[in-house]
Amino acid sequence: MPKFVIAPDTALRLARDEAAIPKQHQLLAPTLIRSQVLSMLYRAVRDGTLTKKEADRQLNYLRALRMRLLGDRVLQSVAWKVADELGWPDTPTAEYVALTQLQADAFITLDATLAEAVKRLVTVAPIEALG
Repeated sequence: MPKFVIAPDTALRLARDEAAIPKQHQLLAPTLIRSQVLSMLYRAVRDGTLTKKEADRQLNYLRALRMRLLGDRVLQSVAWKVADELGWPDTPTAEYVALTQLQADAFITLDATLAEAVKRLVTVAPIEALG
C-alpha cells in the first residue's frame, strides 16, 4: 500500500476537486494540517476568493478523508533536524518532510519551490500519483 504525506495545498486541491482516493493509497499528514487548512480556508473566505458554503464543503470533505494524522515526539525531533539542515526559520513544513522520512513513500505538494528544496531528503511525487 503506497503511503503519501500530503501538504496542505494538496489537501485543499483534493477537497476542491472532491477527488476520490483509491483504497490502496494511504494518506498521512502531521496533526497540524487540520489547523493549517482551516486557516487557509478562513483567509480565502475573508478575502472573498471563496464562499463560506464552499469552505464548509471542503472542510467536510477533509474531515471525511481517510488520512492518518501524526504528531509524536519522534516526528517533532526529526522535524527539528530537517528545519535545521535546510536552514528554515521554523518547523511546520519540516514536519511534513520528517513524516515522509519516517513513514511514507513520497511527499506530495503543489509548491514547486518546496518540492525542489526537499527532493534530496525525500521522494516527491506529483498529485497525479494519487489517481
